[in-house]
Amino acid sequence: MSIIPLNQAFYEQPTLTLAQELLGKLLVKETTEGIAAGYIVETEAYIGPDDKAAHSYGNRRTKRTEIMFGPPGHFYVYTMHTHHLVNVVSGSLHAPEAVLIRALEPYIGIELMQQRRPKAKRLEDLTNGPGKLTKALGIDKADYGLTCDSKLLYFAEGIQPTAIQTGRRIGIENSGEAKEYPWRFWIEENRFVSKRS
Repeated sequence: MSIIPLNQAFYEQPTLTLAQELLGKLLVKETTEGIAAGYIVETEAYIGPDDKAAHSYGNRRTKRTEIMFGPPGHFYVYTMHTHHLVNVVSGSLHAPEAVLIRALEPYIGIELMQQRRPKAKRLEDLTNGPGKLTKALGIDKADYGLTCDSKLLYFAEGIQPTAIQTGRRIGIENSGEAKEYPWRFWIEENRFVSKRS
């Protein structure tokens, strides 16, 4: 099977556009255990420094957020509670923006994903959340800063969504007016989306 990473120009789109264009693309992770990949079915856009829900709000520049101030097309991986979450850096140089990958539809390496997430009883539960999908694919902090066309973790062409829905982002209740921004996007009627409204 030939899977070709997307080119750098793809990540140079405006963040809200990129968040929608990522839907249907493959997210691929290669490890010594094998390849695991899934179609992206849900994303969230974060546009700092004016987005109170973004880690880079107010141009907050820390060791964790440093990668967001660089050029687009790099992976921003961070830990929340006990889970790793994977984002792609967007926006221009010194404009810290990113798109969170929220859910995948498993495609390659499903048995490997099930080994990594043995408590997931249904196929839908393997990757229908940002912490679940990173565990299933084997994404961790070691992937922080990788370019999106690396040989270890990358995006590739996938399927064309028939319809896209948009709504409020999830889990950001303490972010003032930013919690109302309709910057979450998902493939309509896809059973692997984490939340449909």
